Amino acid sequence: MADTSRSGPPAPEPPIEVGHLGPSDHALYWERYGRDSDPAVIFLHHGLGSTRAWKAQMAAFARRGWQAVAYDRWGFGRSSPRPSLDLPTFATDVQDLTALLDGLGIRRAALVGHSDGGTTALYFAAQFPRHVAALVTIAAHIYLEPTMVPGMLGIKAGFEHDPRFREGLRRAHGDRAEAVFRNWYEGWVQPGHFGWDMRPMLSTVHCPTLVIQGELDEYATPQHARDVANGVSDGSLWLIPGVGHMPPQDVPEEFNQRILEFLEPFRLELAG
Repeated sequence: MADTSRSGPPAPEPPIEVGHLGPSDHALYWERYGRDSDPAVIFLHHGLGSTRAWKAQMAAFARRGWQAVAYDRWGFGRSSPRPSLDLPTFATDVQDLTALLDGLGIRRAALVGHSDGGTTALYFAAQFPRHVAALVTIAAHIYLEPTMVPGMLGIKAGFEHDPRFREGLRRAHGDRAEAVFRNWYEGWVQPGHFGWDMRPMLSTVHCPTLVIQGELDEYATPQHARDVANGVSDGSLWLIPGVGHMPPQDVPEEFNQRILEFLEPFRLELAG
């Protein structure tokens, strides 16, 4: 499909709406780009991310006719603090996504989830299939590989010794950056998690699913992405050469175009 977004005069900037949803101790901060009458695509950020992680995607998708919604999952960014994370089941995050859709009046949407957000999106699509028209996962985890151990240790070293890493967390989470990191890191590095495995439930994800992963991902092998794509009922795979764990940030134009092409039939379906 040709990229028509670059031809002709530049598209006007889409309208932007922001808000909080839920009680003060469990409020979710959200952003919406585009018109609330347009079909919805929901972006779920990675493990240490926030709505800022999607800054290269939101306006681009809105200009192509989507109502682009991103939110800070509970405990991250500008959402309420959270005492602990329910990893690796993401049970509360799945219920939060249900509440967000209800609160924004969205009955059915496409989901785009990165890393922890991709795992959450898989759980949601399995439990609430009527709400999901199509799914895109980026570097989602469905079990823990040995490669994740040095990857997690590298993240910990970055937090402790790399000022740029800490500044990135501060931009995403403000004064709560250290608490967010500790909560997330301690939530994942539990010995019992190595028995966790989502593969038996993947066949209950029936919506068309595009599985994306960088071939150089620091936390999972390419086989991990193949297992996701082969496990869901209707999966396709895009392994990106020369890219690590962060395709939305590392190759944003190619990333956006590939997903827009995949989602276009569903935008038309949701608009109908």
